[in-house]
Amino acid sequence: MSNDESMRAAAQEWHRERQGARRPLLSKAALSAIGAGQSGAPHILHRPPSGPSPYVTDSLPVAPPEPTKVELVSAASIEMTAIRWLWPGYLARGKMHIIGGAPGCGKTTIVLSLATTVTRGRLFPDASFCRTRGNVIIWSGEDDPADTLAPRLAAAGADMSKVFFVGPVREGDRSRSFDPAKDAAALRAAIKTAGGAALLMVDPIVSAVAGDSHKNAEVRRALQPLADLAAEVDAALIGITHFSKGTAGRDPTERLTGSLAFGALARVVMIAAKIEPKEDEPEKRIFARSKSNIGPDGGGFEYDLEQIEVPGHADMFASVVRWGSTIEGTARDILAEAEAAADDESGVKGAVESFLREFLADGPKSVREVKAAAEAHGYSWRTCERAKKAIGVRAVKESLTSGWAWSLGEDRQKTPNTANKKAWRSSEKLAVFGDDEFVDGGVEL
Repeated sequence: MSNDESMRAAAQEWHRERQGARRPLLSKAALSAIGAGQSGAPHILHRPPSGPSPYVTDSLPVAPPEPTKVELVSAASIEMTAIRWLWPGYLARGKMHIIGGAPGCGKTTIVLSLATTVTRGRLFPDASFCRTRGNVIIWSGEDDPADTLAPRLAAAGADMSKVFFVGPVREGDRSRSFDPAKDAAALRAAIKTAGGAALLMVDPIVSAVAGDSHKNAEVRRALQPLADLAAEVDAALIGITHFSKGTAGRDPTERLTGSLAFGALARVVMIAAKIEPKEDEPEKRIFARSKSNIGPDGGGFEYDLEQIEVPGHADMFASVVRWGSTIEGTARDILAEAEAAADDESGVKGAVESFLREFLADGPKSVREVKAAAEAHGYSWRTCERAKKAIGVRAVKESLTSGWAWSLGEDRQKTPNTANKKAWRSSEKLAVFGDDEFVDGGVEL
């Protein structure tokens, strides 16, 4: 074998050995060539020069990545299922719900009343029977279980053995607060150990958001683990929150504290409100549906709060809910009535009185014109009605076919032109109802 042939054979053998696993670097033939002292042989022990080899290549073929595919699921292949209601129309299993309202209206006590019904299998406010008796899981960041929540549950008659409070999370010798973003799986395991759950309560729901509760993306990211947990354990999730300040008159769902994502994620939004009493009338509270993506909205119930002694605990008192009659109407209309007295206290009624005097100073205006102007100023129609009575605005009808109009009366208006004055006098002869209630087009004005 010539010197060049020995060199080529040694190089090829070196390459083959390099590709093998845990094999000798050189074969006996290569070592013999080196031992014979053949010219140039020893340099094959050095690292090959950088760059492509004149004899072989180190590059191996790489399979192309699999293309991204979107799976389309035929609607015909989907097995449809009905909503599983815990309380028909109000609480659905596996879904997220929210109840909002002003501080002090009894939101927490309402949810504890519903929890009591679930633990005992009793009647809901609409007299429907709770067919799914189960456990209740409570995560509260505001009220102490020992002196507030447990006494209220006991006073309501709950099965205390079926109520569980989410406590601290143990990590070895350390403990920390529950974090839904980290501990959803651990809570799921704890619920399974407890025998499942029918209702999950989070008070307040904003405590589940570690970031900015006014940013949609952060709210959705924080609440998704809780929503997924509710679906996995087949429990109704209900979060409690407050109304934002300065949102009177807006849609109740838009009044929830924080991002609009709270109301968007919830399948059902409910509200609670306290209606200030009128003269010689008792205080009234209302509970109503503001939004529902899975059932009817609107309507609700009257309720009252009562302080009673906790059974078996002398001198310990707690609030309970006493449910009343059914109410109709939208949550927005119901809230408008509830906030009429608050308008008075804040001076809004005085502002509306001034608005009506100025708006009606030139003569009668149709009710529709008054409503449009009041809405443009942000005044509720209920407050306008109260202001109307306070300053003596009269409801008049110019003809049997025309609509109703509001007027201050000739003695309180600016001097009208002749045509307007004539028309006003003719309308006076037809109908003047003063402060009586009236209906125009089937809508109570």
